[in-house]
Amino acid sequence: MAHAAPSALGRRRRSATKTHLHKSAFVGPVLLGLVYGFWAAFIERQAGPVTTANVFYGILCGVIFAGIMFGLARVGPRMMREVHAAAYGAFGGIAVGYLHSLTDQSILKSVVVGLAVAAGVGAAAFYRYYTHED
Repeated sequence: MAHAAPSALGRRRRSATKTHLHKSAFVGPVLLGLVYGFWAAFIERQAGPVTTANVFYGILCGVIFAGIMFGLARVGPRMMREVHAAAYGAFGGIAVGYLHSLTDQSILKSVVVGLAVAAGVGAAAFYRYYTHED
């Protein structure tokens, strides 16, 4: 007669309504947010002395960047691959275009750089999502 195998003690099924985040889900966005914040603060400083306002500007830029990146990482897998790739492309293009605009270049040059980065990031993301489909 066949019987069900006993389950291991202490192991429970994960509920479908609860989502548990591992610490590693925060590592990538936080590290890239730090880099982006330092980069933005360095450009904004324009070879002058480091000021309190400059430090807070870098922290603000880094927090916003990390928050958007974390949100895209959480919501992105539920999107269609085309929309997911376009979202990452738009995010990358806007982020780099904004950093370029801090260098006091023309707005047209910042837009061109942002569009070029957006096209490259979007194409790379689409290729990755297309080839790693489940």
